[in-house]
Amino acid sequence: MAQPTTLQPPAASATQDAPRTGNWDGGNEPFKASYGKLMMWFFLLSDAFTFAAFLTTYGLIRHKHEVFTGAAEKFVFNTRWWPVPDRVFNAFPGLHGVDVPLGFVALMTMILILSSVTMVLAVEAGHRMDKNDVQKWLLWTILFGSTFLLSQAWEWSHFIHGSDNGMVMADGSVFHGANLQMNEYGPVLFADLFFFITGFHGTHVLSGVCLLVWCFIATTNGTFHKRGHYEMIEKIGLYWHFVDLVWVFVFTFFYLV
Repeated sequence: MAQPTTLQPPAASATQDAPRTGNWDGGNEPFKASYGKLMMWFFLLSDAFTFAAFLTTYGLIRHKHEVFTGAAEKFVFNTRWWPVPDRVFNAFPGLHGVDVPLGFVALMTMILILSSVTMVLAVEAGHRMDKNDVQKWLLWTILFGSTFLLSQAWEWSHFIHGSDNGMVMADGSVFHGANLQMNEYGPVLFADLFFFITGFHGTHVLSGVCLLVWCFIATTNGTFHKRGHYEMIEKIGLYWHFVDLVWVFVFTFFYLV
């Protein structure tokens, strides 16, 4: 009598038996980055394209306008030339009438760079699971970020109200400051781009400060400590460093070039 045939399971292939060691193999975190970090990087990449488009537009528009080639002190505001930054951004709070070219915006830049340093220290403290240090450095970052926003508000206020002399119009009247339709300092597009690009960046800083305040409250309540990690601080840190880096380009385009 014939013996019944027993079906054997198929042998596992070499591919199935091989351990998953590649960065992009299924079930692995690419480059050991969590889903949240990857999504933050994707967002920052898309935001970088947006800022790049705005700054490229600024460069193209400026290229089409005539540039004053004489000494900065001889520059006179008019719609013929693109404004000289040393003459536009030369005011300093509490020093009315004193010429301090780019002094205040340089201080603003230093404050924002310092906020990046304190943010790094907050992330490092999170890696050590040191709740008190995370709170301390987050508070410093919030302080620097808020100071930058207040400084930018003053810069906008001075830009809007204008200089003491103003610009003489065709009808003999004198116009002071700038808005979206008129500009004491030069072509109207300069004011439009200044308001739009620095305002867009300022909105990012404000959003970052709000996120930092939320992180500070969550840290104080022990939310991240109970999770066993401070990854959220690191993700917000990525956003904050991006905002600081973008300011370097905005500063270069508007104030230095």
